[in-house]
Amino acid sequence: MSSNDNWDVVVIGAGPAGLAAAIAAGDSGAKVCIVEREERPGGILKQCIHDGFGLLRFQAKLSGPEYAHRYITMILEREIPVLTSTFTLEVNKGQDGFLLTLQNSVHNIFQLEATALIHAGGCRERTSRQIFLHGDRPAGILTAGTAQYLLNVQGYLPTKRCVILGSGDVGLIMARSLTLEGADVEGVYEIQAEPTGRLRNVVQCLEDFCIPLHLSTTVTRVHGHPRVEGVTVNQVDADSHRLAGTERYVPCDALVLSVGLIPENDILDPLGVPLDPRTGGPYVDQSMMTGVAGIFVCGNALHVNDLVDYVSESGASAGAAAASFALGEAGGRELIDIGVTDDVAYVVPQRFDLHLGREKETILYFRSSRTLRPAELRIYVDDNEILYKKYPVLRPPEMERLVIPPGVIPAETVEMRLELQEVK
Repeated sequence: MSSNDNWDVVVIGAGPAGLAAAIAAGDSGAKVCIVEREERPGGILKQCIHDGFGLLRFQAKLSGPEYAHRYITMILEREIPVLTSTFTLEVNKGQDGFLLTLQNSVHNIFQLEATALIHAGGCRERTSRQIFLHGDRPAGILTAGTAQYLLNVQGYLPTKRCVILGSGDVGLIMARSLTLEGADVEGVYEIQAEPTGRLRNVVQCLEDFCIPLHLSTTVTRVHGHPRVEGVTVNQVDADSHRLAGTERYVPCDALVLSVGLIPENDILDPLGVPLDPRTGGPYVDQSMMTGVAGIFVCGNALHVNDLVDYVSESGASAGAAAASFALGEAGGRELIDIGVTDDVAYVVPQRFDLHLGREKETILYFRSSRTLRPAELRIYVDDNEILYKKYPVLRPPEMERLVIPPGVIPAETVEMRLELQEVK
């Protein structure tokens, strides 16, 4: 590959979403390449050595590296170029598409042109500074993803006795992994009244290993210098205010944070891509195209997913649609917003393309904003109910998936709305 190449589709990110997007774009006839900042493709999957991946996509229980290997093999079979150790410095509108300014050790600073751009940059972890954690800043405060990388990739045990703050899925998995490697996990502390990870992980990672989960409790201060020596924990009320007299000192040598994930979309800022404050990712239609024509976003850069299978699914949708756009096969867009009620935390896509809806099925992903037990879902089109489904329980940490068959939504539709209601 030479610098200043022209491509139909350029994919930023070689994680599960980016790999699936590139494969779908290539299979649809587009000239496609991938830009990846790390040394090897695979994204976060490279450090996820536990199993449970691929149950939907491959009907097999795979580890993260095994799942990534299947997609990397498909990339190699199709001879799709992957520029590894390559940083995306800037993306701007070009004459006939987009101009990417990149940097690596082979070409130094160079540019690629793309008719369509797929952003699959994933998400980042929230840090101690972003949750306003008080106290010193000693060594031993690390995110769950960093602990996972040190343990599973570098082979280092980062702690002998730790406290985990937050009950997100990565934190739950790391509680189990650290325990299996000989560390003492004193407990998992969650400020909410319910765990923020999937119940399956609560059972398999905490209960099966007798690791305590302390709900409505948080870390209020870190102690130690130059390394963590302990933390103070407090119980909180429903408004997350500390309850007097509940503080407790917990000795530990590390504080592991699992306090949320944030989609990474900073590279799109100069292009004016509108973001949804509910997801942290862009507004998209069912093809994963954003509010800027020719820019597609998929995977955890769009919204934080529970399952890698859904990450790959959104990547494949984006790849096929980007190829269609780049090759001039896409029709005009007829967009309407998908409205939601208060019990819906968010829905993706947020917009429905009536033109696409006539030809292809539409996949909707959504989360409830609170636990509903049981719950009824209804989708209305111009006040006409087109879909009804009942759920035994809906929880915010558990993302749900819906399929709307092609042609169900009339071409003259003006309003579309998704409603959730708890059944009393």
